[in-house]
Amino acid sequence: MRFGPVPVAGALGAILAHREVAGDLVLSKGHVLTGSDLTALASAGYTQITVAQLDPGDVGEDIAAAVLAAALVGAAPGLRLGTAATGRVNVIADTPGLAALDAAALHALNRINPMITVATVPDLHRMDAGGLVATIKIIAYAVPQADLDAACAAGQGAIALHHPQIDRVALVETRAGRDLGDKGERSLRIRLDRLGVGFAGRDLVDHDSAAIAAALAACDAPLICILTGSATSDLHDTAPEALRQAGGEVLHFGMPVDPGNLLFIGALGGRPVIGLPGCARSPALNGADWVLERLLCGVAVTPDDIAAMGVGGLLKEIPSRPRPRRVTD
Repeated sequence: MRFGPVPVAGALGAILAHREVAGDLVLSKGHVLTGSDLTALASAGYTQITVAQLDPGDVGEDIAAAVLAAALVGAAPGLRLGTAATGRVNVIADTPGLAALDAAALHALNRINPMITVATVPDLHRMDAGGLVATIKIIAYAVPQADLDAACAAGQGAIALHHPQIDRVALVETRAGRDLGDKGERSLRIRLDRLGVGFAGRDLVDHDSAAIAAALAACDAPLICILTGSATSDLHDTAPEALRQAGGEVLHFGMPVDPGNLLFIGALGGRPVIGLPGCARSPALNGADWVLERLLCGVAVTPDDIAAMGVGGLLKEIPSRPRPRRVTD
């Protein structure tokens, strides 16, 4: 592509680089110049005009953006592409879910030509229906076909959406000391509603391993959350021990996300179990959100995954927190 000033008489079919006004005629940036446009410009006193002119083998910005977007998304369900305009195509979630991104492929694509760009939300970011997952932007008016082909090959199928795989979640909650009300249930319902997942009910029991174990054994929901009235502070505290007594196993305790440190994950009869931290009584973002959302969408959560959450895991303080991080300046 060639870019720069040219005589008005030689600009037929070129792309206008800047907005220009010729009498009553207003020509927008990106407009493809016609013969009548050039006549009007010349009549208005223009002798040269700044334009972009495509070379053989160049692909215009809108076509390039649309082709690349189609390659990135492929046939991934739950995603749709916006209409190409000014070299941009948006990738939009049609249903709730988590963004599923091949970061390595997208990094490789973005290195091919600085005029070919893809910007996305973070991998595993929760998406609402209608949410913007990615935007493909061709910065120049055109890019070489060879570079576009390389970008399509590098990014093939790199953008998808994880959909909820679990249809309902149960809550086992314990009472210990003061009554904490139904804040935990209300906040869990909000989290489930975001992904269109049903609530299977709340079982309120004493803060006792045997009582929790009995509630777990009686529950048939495909995912169970435990929310204790007294914080879980050890791998062998009341709730983790209850999971073991019910025939399950504890897979990991603790996470480098704040709020959310006192979370544990386990399994019971092949079903995931999440020991929620006390901050889950607030609807504000905390570490439990990242674990719950992934498990709901069928994404495995390993101890290594939890360890990797530490970078970026210092989240906004919850006002209701009993012990704020900073008690003095």
